[in-house]
Amino acid sequence: MCEGGNHLLSLFAYCPRCGSRSFREDTEKSKRCEACGFNYFMNPSASTVAVIVDEAERLLVVRRSKEPARGTLDLPGGFCDCHETGEEGVRREVMEETGLEVTASRYLFSLPNMYRFGGLDIPTLDLFFFCRVAETRGATAMDDAGEVLWLPWREVRAEDFGLKSISLGVSRLLQMQSSGSAIFR
Repeated sequence: MCEGGNHLLSLFAYCPRCGSRSFREDTEKSKRCEACGFNYFMNPSASTVAVIVDEAERLLVVRRSKEPARGTLDLPGGFCDCHETGEEGVRREVMEETGLEVTASRYLFSLPNMYRFGGLDIPTLDLFFFCRVAETRGATAMDDAGEVLWLPWREVRAEDFGLKSISLGVSRLLQMQSSGSAIFR
C-alpha cells in the first residue's frame, strides 16, 4: 500500500493510453480505464544507496544540500535512470555526488521509502550496495551533496540521517558492523 500525503494515483484523471476520463481506481495501487481496459499500476521507483568504507574503516557520508531533508546526513546515491541496472546507477550516482569511481558493488539489502518531491510522496525502493572505489582520497562534494565526510563507525548515528529509509538502513548497517560482519571487507 502506498502511504503518505498525496497518493499519486489520485492525480491521474485521464487514461494515459486513450485519454478517457473513465480512468478509475481498480485497487489501492492501480487504476483501470473503463473505455479501453488499460490497467496502470503504481510501482516504486528504484533508488540506489552506496555504502563505502575507507582503509581506516570510516563510512563515507554526504550532507544534503537540497530538500528533502536539506542539511542532514545521507549516503551517496539516487534514482536509477531508465535502462540502467542498480549497479550502473550506484556507480553513476557516486561519481556525480563525490567524484569517486566505483570499481565493484555488491547488493546488501533494500528498504521501501516515500521520497517527498514537488509536494508529492514518491514511492521508492532503496537498494543498498557495498561499493569499492578506485581511490578514497579526493572525494569532493558535487551535484546535490553539500559536503563529504568520512565518519568512524563510532560517530555514525542513524538519527543524523534525514531520510527515513536511509536512517533505517544506517541502523541496520551499524548492527552489521558491530556484530563483526565481514560484509564491509
